[in-house]
Amino acid sequence: MGTRGGKWADEEYSVIGDEAEVPVIDYEDDKSVCSYNPIEEGPVIISVPFPFVDGKPQSIIVGETAVDSITITNSTEDAVDLWTQIYASNPEDSFTLSIMKPPSPGSDVNSVRGFLEAFKLEDRMVQQGETQTLWLSCKPKAIGLHTSIVHLDVGNDRIERVVFLLAEDKISQSLASQKPFSFSKGRRNKHFVVNNFVGGSRPTRPTDRSFKNRLPRYDIPMEIREMIENKQIPDVICGGLTFDTYASYFKNLLVVEELQMEEDMRSHNMESVAMRKKGPFLTLEVPGLAEKRPSLVHGDFIFAKLASDVDDIPPYQGYIHRVEADEVYLKFAPEFHQHHAGINLYNVQFTYNRINTRRLYQAVDAAQGLATEFLFPSDTSERRLIQESPLVPISCTLNEEQMHSTAMILGCRGAPPYVIYGPPGTGKTMTLVEAILQLYKSRKNSRILVCAPSNSAGDHLLDKILSEKAVDLREEDIFRLNASSRPYEDVKPDHIRFCFFDEFVFKCPPLRALTCYRIIISTYMSASLLHAEGVERGHFSHIFLDEAGQASEPESMISIGNFCRRKTVVVLAGDPMQLGPVVFSRHAETYGLGKSYLERLFECEPYSSEDENYITKLVRNYRSHPTILDLPSKLFYQGHLMACKDDTSSFMTSVNFLPNKEFPVLFFGIQGCDEREGNNPSWFNRFEASKVVEIIKKLTMSSDVSEDSIGVITPYRQQVLKLKKALDNLDMPGIKVGSVEQFQGQEREVIIISTVRSTIKHNEFDKTHCLGFLSNSRRFNVAITRAISLLVIIGNPHIICKDQYWNQLLWYCTDNNSYEGCKLPEREEYGGSDYVEDSSLNYYEGGKTQPAEEAEWGQDSYEIPKPVTDEWGQEFSEIPKPVTDEAEWSDGWK
Repeated sequence: MGTRGGKWADEEYSVIGDEAEVPVIDYEDDKSVCSYNPIEEGPVIISVPFPFVDGKPQSIIVGETAVDSITITNSTEDAVDLWTQIYASNPEDSFTLSIMKPPSPGSDVNSVRGFLEAFKLEDRMVQQGETQTLWLSCKPKAIGLHTSIVHLDVGNDRIERVVFLLAEDKISQSLASQKPFSFSKGRRNKHFVVNNFVGGSRPTRPTDRSFKNRLPRYDIPMEIREMIENKQIPDVICGGLTFDTYASYFKNLLVVEELQMEEDMRSHNMESVAMRKKGPFLTLEVPGLAEKRPSLVHGDFIFAKLASDVDDIPPYQGYIHRVEADEVYLKFAPEFHQHHAGINLYNVQFTYNRINTRRLYQAVDAAQGLATEFLFPSDTSERRLIQESPLVPISCTLNEEQMHSTAMILGCRGAPPYVIYGPPGTGKTMTLVEAILQLYKSRKNSRILVCAPSNSAGDHLLDKILSEKAVDLREEDIFRLNASSRPYEDVKPDHIRFCFFDEFVFKCPPLRALTCYRIIISTYMSASLLHAEGVERGHFSHIFLDEAGQASEPESMISIGNFCRRKTVVVLAGDPMQLGPVVFSRHAETYGLGKSYLERLFECEPYSSEDENYITKLVRNYRSHPTILDLPSKLFYQGHLMACKDDTSSFMTSVNFLPNKEFPVLFFGIQGCDEREGNNPSWFNRFEASKVVEIIKKLTMSSDVSEDSIGVITPYRQQVLKLKKALDNLDMPGIKVGSVEQFQGQEREVIIISTVRSTIKHNEFDKTHCLGFLSNSRRFNVAITRAISLLVIIGNPHIICKDQYWNQLLWYCTDNNSYEGCKLPEREEYGGSDYVEDSSLNYYEGGKTQPAEEAEWGQDSYEIPKPVTDEWGQEFSEIPKPVTDEAEWSDGWK
C-alpha cells in the first residue's frame, strides 16, 4: 500500500502514467496485501478486490472470467477527483477495469455489446458521502499466479492495491489439499524412558547356525553419549583424521550419527493409538509407513504401554513379524496379548535396528589394521609404477580411456586403490565389467568381490556380466549375495539361480561354499555377511567398489577393512561431483562422515594430479545430447567431457512443442504456489504438477516416447505423491517419479524436473536446512545429467535464479530461445564469468578441506541446531531427509 501527496508543479501533468512492467511479486512476501487498514489510509476508503482466503489468493479457472468490485467511499466534506489505472499486470494485460459489472455467461447480445473495459478510467468525481463501485476482471489464459497493481489517484493522493489470483485447471484442482496444513504435535509426543522392559517374542532367525565372527554389540559409551548430548565435541574429532586415530575418529562420528537417528526415530512416536488382534499377532497402523516414515522391517521392535499407565510401569517390547502397507504385525510377551482389549489405547515408542551401524563400527575397527597405502596413500614415499598388461578387449565398444583403465587394473599388484573417475554417462560400469571378465578369463586363481551401493545397482552389474557372451561363464562361479530382509519377489527370476535362500528367505551360504565362488556381487552393507561367515583377509584377489562416491568411508571399509592385504587390488569407480553418502546428522556429515572414501582419496596428491598409475578419468559421454551435456561439463568437469552419443536428431523431429527444435533443453517458467496439507511437512506445487502432466501428454501423443522412457525428478516427497496420483488417474503408471537420489545412476530418454518452490521465504528455509534443489550443486549436477534426448525444467525463475547453478541453466535456455512461461527476472551473473565453478567442489586442488561449520562446533563445544519452526513459529522436528528407498536402492538402514 503506497500513497503520494503534494501539489503538481504543472497543472497539465497527467496523474496517470503508462502501464509499467514490474518484477513478479511474491504474495507471501508482499506486506501490502495483508496489512490493509482503512483507518490508517484516510477519509477516502477503498476496498481490496479479491481478498485472500485462509492466507492464500483466491482460485479461478483458466478460460473463465473472475470479477470483483472495488468500492471507493468518500467520507470527506468535499468532492474528490478519482483516476484509476492498472499500473502493471503479470501476465501482461490479464486484468481490466470497467464501470459496469461485466456481463455473466449467457447474457443477451445487447448487454455484451454495451460492455466496455479498459486499463485506465480517467477523471471521475466522487461526491461527499458517496460510494462508487468499479469492477476489476481477470481472464487467465494459463495456469499459475496472476498479479495486478491497481493505482487509484484520489485528489493528490495515490492509493495502491495489489491483487493476486491463482489460475487453475482440472488437474491442479484435483490435487488441491483436502486438509488445511496444521502441524500435528502428536508426532512429537512424550518420550517414556525405557530402563527395563518385558521382552517380546522374536521372529525366527533366518539361520540356525552360528557365525564364526560374531558382530560385537558396540554399545555407545555413556560418557560419549553424555558429552555429545551436552553439546561437547570429542577430542578425537577436534584432532582430525590420522592413521593412529582412524578407528576412534570414525567411531565417534558414528556415535553422533547414531544419536541423531535415535532422535529422528523418536519423532515418529505415537500416543493413544489402538491395536487390532489378527490371529497370533497384534497389528498397529503406522501413518507414513508406506513412505518409509518410519522405516520398519521384519525383526525390528517397538515399546508399548497402556496410555493410562504411570511412568514407572515398564513397557512391553513388541517384535515386528510382518510389514504390510501401513500396518505392522507385532508379538509381545504372552500376558500382553492376554490383557489386550479392543478399547485399549497405547503409547508407542519406535526404535531403530542397530545392526548396520554395528557393522560400520566393526569395519573401521578392522580398517585400523590396513596398510598405510590404503588409508593415506600420500603418506608413502614410493610412487607406484604399473606395467600395463597386454589386452585383447572382450567388449568391442570400449574407447581409449576404458581400454587404458582396464589394462592398468590388470597390471596393478596391490595397494593403493586404483580409481576410475567417471562423470555421468561415461561408461564406468562397462569398464568395471570388462575388467572383471578379463580377470575371470585370464587368471584362474582370481577371487573377485564386487560391491554396489544398492540392490538395483548390484542387479545391474550382474545383468551386464551375464550379457557378455564372449566369455564362457560357469553358473557355479557367480554368487549374488542378498540380505535376508530383501523380499524374494524383488529379485528377477533370471537371477534367482545365482542366489542362496531357504523358504523364500535369502541367506549367506556357509564358508566352504563361499570360498568356491570366483565372483561375488553384494551391496556395501551385505558384504559384512561374508566376514561373519569367516571369509579371511586376503581371500579376494580383487575388490571392486562401484559408485563409490555414494558410500560413506565406514561403508567402504566393510569390504576393504575386512578382506584386504597389501597385495589385494582395490578398484573404486565413481564421481565425487555427484551425490555423496546419505548422512542424517549435519555435524557428523560436516566432520567427515559425509565424505566418501573416494572423495578423500582425491585430496591425496597422486590422485589430485591425475597420475595414470592411480587414476583414469573417463571423458567420453555416450548418454546425452551435446546440448544437455554442455553446461554440466563446463560447470563441474572443466569442459573436458566429450559428447559421443550417436543419432542425436531423430528424437527431436517428433517433439513439436519446443520453441527451438535444435535445443533440447526447455525451461518453462511458472509462478505457482507451494503448499502443505494435513500434518505432513513436505511441500507440493500442484500448478507445476499440472504442467508436468501436460508435457507428458504432449510427448506421448505426438511422438514415439513410451512411458518407461520418461522420468520425473522432484525434490519433495509430497510432490512425488501428487504427481503419481495425477499420472495414475490418467492410466500412466509406467512413468517413474522420484527424488534425485532415486535417479542417480539411471537415465531416461526424457527427464522432466519440477522444482516446486515458488515462495522466497520458503526458499530461504530450504537453503538454511539444505533441502530441495537449491544450494546443493551435486544434486543439481545429477538432476540435469539423467536425460538422454530431452530435458524439461519447470519452475519459478524468480526463485531458481537465487542459486548460481540454476541461474546458469535458466539463462542458458533463455539465450538459446528455449524459455517459455512467466516473466523473467532481471539477469544476474555470478562471479563475473559465463560459467561458475564452485571451488569447494574442486577435487584437483589437493590439500585438506576445512569443515564449513567449524565455528559452530568450536574446540570445546558445538551448538546443537535450534528446533525448526514453520512460518507460524510452530516447532516441528521432521525435516525431510534425503530419500533412501530401501526396497529399490539399498539394503536399508533397518
